[in-house]
Amino acid sequence: MTEQDASDPAGAATDETGATADAEFDGEADDDAGDPVSPDEVIDPGEAGADAGDGEDAADGDAGFEGAPDDDLIDRVAESDPESIAQELAALRGRVDGLEEQLDARDAELDDVTEKLKRKQAEFKNYKKRMDERREEEKQRATEDLVTRLLDVRDNLQRALEQDEDVDIRGGVESTLRSFDDVLDQENVDVIEPEPGEDVDPHRHEVLVRVESDQPEGAIAEVHRPGYVMAEKVIREAQVTVSDGSGAEE
Repeated sequence: MTEQDASDPAGAATDETGATADAEFDGEADDDAGDPVSPDEVIDPGEAGADAGDGEDAADGDAGFEGAPDDDLIDRVAESDPESIAQELAALRGRVDGLEEQLDARDAELDDVTEKLKRKQAEFKNYKKRMDERREEEKQRATEDLVTRLLDVRDNLQRALEQDEDVDIRGGVESTLRSFDDVLDQENVDVIEPEPGEDVDPHRHEVLVRVESDQPEGAIAEVHRPGYVMAEKVIREAQVTVSDGSGAEE
């Protein structure tokens, strides 16, 4: 033992204690330095500036954030080691990347479905247009066929009128009328011609006037013009007169 050691045992003890403490501190520092952090795991300085800067500024910044961490999360981060935090951040980044890929896939799928829907709408519009054109063509052909058959009836009437004045044309006119009725029957057209005394049907009969008649009051007296119904639809109402009941038997 040297003279200094002998004369100042407390100092020696202090040196030993200090050296031991420095050695432990250096050891801890070396341990921390031995765990490198990759660039991907480094928190963005702009995001961490509030934590690294003044405490009040950081608190104000967090308070202004709608998603500011709560006290439990802050305590958990403070008690965790950097490597654990870095691993959690890396895992979260991986999840974010995966969700972004799923979102991109869904956007692509939505675009594809939207495009298919537009094509289907265009196809339906074209189909509807073709059907309208086809119905119009069928309607025109049906009208053409009807007119063609009516021309035969007109020809018969024309020939009847070309007969000599002294020739009885009644038989020809009656035959022409039967031909005309046959055409109407082929088109599913029925005549509305009620009998006197029947009740008035406002859907099938058009009342012209009230007249003196031996029929009951309000009943049909005479048919002025027949009506027609086609495929159960009235296309022309029958014009009738109605009895006022003055001539009815009491």
